[in-house]
Amino acid sequence: MTGTEHAEALPDRAEVLTMLAAFGQRAADTVPEELGSLELTWLVAEFEQRYGLRVDLDDERFGAVRTVDDATELLRAAVLAERAGVRP
Repeated sequence: MTGTEHAEALPDRAEVLTMLAAFGQRAADTVPEELGSLELTWLVAEFEQRYGLRVDLDDERFGAVRTVDDATELLRAAVLAERAGVRP
């Protein structure tokens, strides 16, 4: 899928787990619920590459993402904001 095709869909938890699994070359079902800063940095970079979107995170927003569900919500919000022409 191209970034444009990805931008049409919202990332879900399964996709986020798949992206995170690439960090460390592991199975998606072995990704822990709690995310470290390196995992989150990897995830954002992977998301930006796949979706062709930029995610701007200040320290407060970055620190607020602690779990896979938090990350999924953040990435879904980024896609929705892009569609609305607004920066999250």
